[in-house]
Amino acid sequence: MNRPLVVIFTTIMLDAAGIGLVFPILPALLKDVTQTENVASYIGVMTALYAAMQFVFAPVLGSLSDRLGRRPVLIVSLAGAAINYLLLAFAGNIWLLLIGRAIAGLTSANVAVASAYITDVSSEDTRARRFGLLNAMFGMGFIIGPVLGGALGDYWLRLPFIAAAALNTCNLLLALVILPESRKPSREKIDLAALNPLRPLRWVFSLKSLWPVVFIFFVFSASGEAYGTCWSLWGADTFHWNGLWIGLSLGAFGICQTLSQAFLPGPAARLLGERGAILTGVASGCLALTVMAFAGEGWMIFAIMPIFALGGIGAPALQSLATRQVDEDRQGQFQGVLASTVSLASIIGPLGFSSFYFVVRDQWPGAIWLSVAVVYALGIPLVLGLRLKRPETIEQAAA
Repeated sequence: MNRPLVVIFTTIMLDAAGIGLVFPILPALLKDVTQTENVASYIGVMTALYAAMQFVFAPVLGSLSDRLGRRPVLIVSLAGAAINYLLLAFAGNIWLLLIGRAIAGLTSANVAVASAYITDVSSEDTRARRFGLLNAMFGMGFIIGPVLGGALGDYWLRLPFIAAAALNTCNLLLALVILPESRKPSREKIDLAALNPLRPLRWVFSLKSLWPVVFIFFVFSASGEAYGTCWSLWGADTFHWNGLWIGLSLGAFGICQTLSQAFLPGPAARLLGERGAILTGVASGCLALTVMAFAGEGWMIFAIMPIFALGGIGAPALQSLATRQVDEDRQGQFQGVLASTVSLASIIGPLGFSSFYFVVRDQWPGAIWLSVAVVYALGIPLVLGLRLKRPETIEQAAA
């Protein structure tokens, strides 16, 4: 592998690690800053803010990289990430924490730029393999982040952020030294209308046949946000886990999800069909969530991780099934709509689940996982009723 790609993959891994790094220590950090025990709403706001900044700035950074080149945008985003972690490390009030998470969401939007860089430097026959490596790096970062954050956070709440700042600074120096430009800067003016993150959603409203698919994606994505928002709070409230155990549990969850999505979706789709694979994933997820809701011992959570792994086979099958809803000429536009839907779910989901956890925390913290199972179940009738239409039928509906 050439050195520029090492920098790109390291950037992606650090972005993912930064997402997971905060989860185990965020409740304790917020309690320390706000001097209150009820911090669920703060966690929801910070998670939603992070996702909102990604949603808004991913197309902005992508367009700027087309105009200015990939290298300067990546370097600025890496510098911003290092500054953000230092800001979080020494934040003394909630407003500085919010500003820090906003900057983190903005800089993590560089995934779009990193993907464009890989496209620039890869031939068609190597792109699939390199994008697979990119996804693997993201999964690895999301596994390392919670474990590192939990372990270091037990020594000092601010130590994980200092470590993340140091790692991003090292990556910034590598980029400055060995990362060449992959694209000649363009002299064309930036289309400001193309930077509107809501623009891709207009098209889907003209095709009523696509609404069920988009809503299924929204439901599944919003449900997935509950883990990052409530896992740490629930682990500490129910099992009195410290940061290390919260990080280890999140790391085990990430490993199971990564392995299941890497090896199981293909065989599951062949054996059960795409619709059957989706429903099997939903059923496995709901079963695991129900066990979590009633679990009285921490070891039970690690024991049900294989069931959680089966829950991971549904998302790739849903993605495959969704691609059959439109013709080849509309695939890019449709994927843009789904990406926007996932981003919106990442904003709304944390706010909703954190608010519900605040209500049930004192009586029954595990009720949060039953609520996630209920939301998952909303997608079952839509999956069962989904009708795959021929592309010409869809275009006639639009007309």
